[in-house]
Amino acid sequence: MSMNAWSTLKLRVAACVAGLALAGALSACGSGGGSTAPAASVPDAPPPAPTAADVTMLFMGNSHTSVHNVPGIVAALLRAARPAQTVEAQVSPAWMLLNARGDDLESLALLGSKRWTVVVLQAQDYSSSGQFVYPTTGAEKLVRLAREQGAKAVLFAEWPRQGIPESGRIYETYASIARVQPACLPPIPQAFDLAALRHPGIALHDADGNHSAPAGAFLAALLLFAAIDTTPVESLANLPGIAVDPESQRLLRLVARDAAAAVSPRNYCGG
Repeated sequence: MSMNAWSTLKLRVAACVAGLALAGALSACGSGGGSTAPAASVPDAPPPAPTAADVTMLFMGNSHTSVHNVPGIVAALLRAARPAQTVEAQVSPAWMLLNARGDDLESLALLGSKRWTVVVLQAQDYSSSGQFVYPTTGAEKLVRLAREQGAKAVLFAEWPRQGIPESGRIYETYASIARVQPACLPPIPQAFDLAALRHPGIALHDADGNHSAPAGAFLAALLLFAAIDTTPVESLANLPGIAVDPESQRLLRLVARDAAAAVSPRNYCGG
């Protein structure tokens, strides 16, 4: 063998040995398992970063959460109830159903990015006809992850569509999640039914009959607040800067009070 060939062989052997040593080191840093595990295991995620706000809320949902700024109203109600504390509300930038969100890497990264005080989850798919059953495993996973990091998990059951008697079906869909993974479940569908009965002149729905009008967003926010804070909703002052007149705010606070008295927002909160 020529000197050049011999030098080339030695370099190849050395590279092979170094590669084997590196693979062994990477494998040793993994979380365990058989020899089929990939050599370059993903390292454990760092603990969630602390936050400067006293109360941090993460809202994960779709347009029902975002239209007319339900998260912003909940934050304003909390600031009114807790004037000595700072409150931060963040909304997941993507709109998606909870079952898909449970496997969405960006959503999971956001959930683990800081120590949230409250995580509000909306957009569980349900059968409008009652003839089909949709999986809830994604929602259950998100509730579990929120609770594991010490957050209060709140399920945001949507209001019924205008003129469609589906409140029981919607609420029960979310209750089936909370029975598996405990999460607070405010009676938003029931509150909409009560408000429509008592105050038909207050528009709760937008023109599409599906999304909330400003008054409907305010009512939903009151019930979410009632799941988070024990301050009686009827004692809260009117909020400035929202498109709901003071008298309608007062009447809807009383609706929220009575709906919460009939069906506690903390029935499924767990320990």
